[in-house]
Amino acid sequence: MSAIDEIKQRIDIVDLIGETVRLQRAGRNFKGLCPFHTEKTPSFIVSPDRQSWHCFGACGTGGDVITFVMKRDGVDFREALELLARRAGVTLSDTRRRPEDAERRDRLVGANEAAALFFHHALREASEAEPARRYLERRGLDAQTIERFQLGFAPAAFDALTAYLRARDFRDEELVDAGLASAGDHGPYDRFRARLMFPIRDERGRVVGFGGRSLPELEDPSRPGPKYLNTPQTPLFDKGGLLYALDLAREGIRATGRAVIVEGYMDAIAAHQFGFTNVVATMGTALTERQVSLLKRYTRNVVVALDADVAGSEATLRGVQVIAEAVEREPVPVPTWHGLIRHQQRLAADIRVTTLPEGRDPDDVIRSDPALWSRLVDEAKPVLEHLYAVTVARARACPPVERFKVIEAFLPTVAAIPDPIMQAQYLDRLLLDAGLSAPDRDELRRALRRAARPSQRPSVPEPRTSPPADAEAAREAFCLALLFRYPAVRERGLRISPEFFHLAEHRALFLAWTQEPDAGVLAERLQSELRERLETILARRIPPLDERRQLDALESCVWHLEQERLRAWKRETALAVADLEERNSPSRLVESTTAGNGGATDTEEPAPADVVRQDTEAGLLLHRRVLEWKRNVQS
Repeated sequence: MSAIDEIKQRIDIVDLIGETVRLQRAGRNFKGLCPFHTEKTPSFIVSPDRQSWHCFGACGTGGDVITFVMKRDGVDFREALELLARRAGVTLSDTRRRPEDAERRDRLVGANEAAALFFHHALREASEAEPARRYLERRGLDAQTIERFQLGFAPAAFDALTAYLRARDFRDEELVDAGLASAGDHGPYDRFRARLMFPIRDERGRVVGFGGRSLPELEDPSRPGPKYLNTPQTPLFDKGGLLYALDLAREGIRATGRAVIVEGYMDAIAAHQFGFTNVVATMGTALTERQVSLLKRYTRNVVVALDADVAGSEATLRGVQVIAEAVEREPVPVPTWHGLIRHQQRLAADIRVTTLPEGRDPDDVIRSDPALWSRLVDEAKPVLEHLYAVTVARARACPPVERFKVIEAFLPTVAAIPDPIMQAQYLDRLLLDAGLSAPDRDELRRALRRAARPSQRPSVPEPRTSPPADAEAAREAFCLALLFRYPAVRERGLRISPEFFHLAEHRALFLAWTQEPDAGVLAERLQSELRERLETILARRIPPLDERRQLDALESCVWHLEQERLRAWKRETALAVADLEERNSPSRLVESTTAGNGGATDTEEPAPADVVRQDTEAGLLLHRRVLEWKRNVQS
């Protein structure tokens, strides 16, 4: 749960607004005089179910608890969030980037970009780069691919790159901070020497680091270094948060609707050279949740291509499980045996794994048999089936007395399956395929129940928001996803009022988008809470659309959201009017007066007729304003 969601869950909107506005119950909602303009008849409605507010009077605006504080106190999103965080007891991370921090990052990017040009020129021109050129020729890379990936060569001298960058006004501390040089007793020296160089770019195409491969012909046998040397952790480079070639694969992923993950640089480069432009690489590390979050911006369909010799390794299995855990669940209607419908949660993605033939890696398969590569990707197994196959293979390789322990480690995965029938099927398959005996069945079921218990305990309280509010938030997020993804809708999007977005974080993102449409640039400027929400929005699944359908999708999204809000507020205000009419009816007034006087109706006069009339007319006026709002929306 994000800090924004936690704040909204802990603070009741009726309590907070009630400190400023005198609220009276009206059905399930509360009404009062709008605090943002002068009025005599209440048109300000607060919905505790939706945790939102709306003014049907002159303001015509609404929002959530954060937008109310912003409007009431005249503060921006961050200031309102800090005020509410203190009230709710939630700690916010202060990640606002100062201008000098942004300038420093730009300098580090500039140093990396200059280094990439230096290495690329050395590969083409330097005589000592001949071993690197021969290596690339043996690997079958053509000149166009070498140019596209800007491959390079790091000379063997200790200060070749350092001297080059100093001459271009980069300071020694910047070279160290960028990971291009190492600090020594006599000053910095080149980190990469006598290596084939792979520039590593972020999703926006900026060089943020390097991977360097050693070349046996240039290596000192007495002091062998690592086969691959990467840029260390820097303000720009985080190996667990980057995917190699993602900047070049984005369009291919969108076009095919699927991303393929391989392990190394050469695997990804070979794939792109042979036309498989939806391939990215993890640079030799186990897949992380941050890398999955990057992919979720472009697709929810992921295939992990594994070498046969590592398909069952612990690190690989953890990486495969990371994918499943990093993808959200979505409710799916499922018919029950007695004809009712229930909802179960399933992955909002298609996660699959393909295992390559024994002794072959993606580079080899792609070059020798592209059709086989396509078939392996198309026939990839669901992640659960892969984990099952690996578990069974491990169990059968163990002595019978140890098999149950291997199976037991797989049971939490089975327990996460929402369908009990499918769980039972997996238990039956495990007994048969893993060679367990019939008496193990009951013990297996008990172990499955034990594995399920932790996941059945809710880790956080259930949110208060009702399904309509969730639907409204999802629709707002979809509108933002269209705006950020499709530049063709920008002109239409700029005509949308910020008040259209009721959630404060969505309104803040929309206002930021009006100033900077590039999501990558924008992410650099946002606080962590908004950056996290932006990543979630960018990860939404949107099918490829042509320019006309992009505009149609935005128009439809805006119209449907307005209609959903109209129906909700109309229904709630109608209930409020009915409640007012019932409470102010003559019979109810007589009953109320009689009850208050022990049945002596003649000891006190009933409520004045003009008070009753004013209260009822206020509700009816509010109802008429909703109808007027409907006409404005439809026009």
